[in-house]
Amino acid sequence: MQILHFDIKPHNILLDENFNPKISDFGLAKLYPVDNSIVSLTAARGTMGYIAPELFYKNIGGVSYKADVYSFGMLLMEMASRRKNWSTMVEHSNQIYFPLWAYDQYNKGNDLEMRDVNEEEKKIIKKMVITALWCIQMKPSDRPSMNKVIEMLGGDGECPKMPLRPFLYPQEMHVGAVQENLNPIGSNGELTWTLSAR
Repeated sequence: MQILHFDIKPHNILLDENFNPKISDFGLAKLYPVDNSIVSLTAARGTMGYIAPELFYKNIGGVSYKADVYSFGMLLMEMASRRKNWSTMVEHSNQIYFPLWAYDQYNKGNDLEMRDVNEEEKKIIKKMVITALWCIQMKPSDRPSMNKVIEMLGGDGECPKMPLRPFLYPQEMHVGAVQENLNPIGSNGELTWTLSAR
């Protein structure tokens, strides 16, 4: 059997006397056999801001251990950024949802502007944020396993490669999954619009 917690968030991570993290509050947890990949639920469970999207949108994938991977990603993002993922107390409106803003910054080749952070800490933060971005991918099948997450965070290796840009809603996936390309078509040299899947 394995446990799906369904409520991984900062309030449910406690530290013991040696500052080792311990997960607490298993009130929403569900046991299910290891060989089962999908769990049946009658209602969404968890805390807003940490709930995996498949608990609301059934068309993006079934509920599995990847729901806890998503929640862990949101927790990791908050640890790295030292702020809530959703915050209206920001300088610019594009910073309200931190994961999208962080993705855009790293995708442009910028570092995140944070106070009191040295170069070594910037590298650690970048690794944490990019790993978190993998964890919060909209489709459960695009998220890594927790073993892979530990591997991505551990060691002195390079940062993981950037994942796809995170989506807020499944509807964005359909728009984002198709991009317009201007390609020459035909022998007369006319340019026409074609759509290609990303």
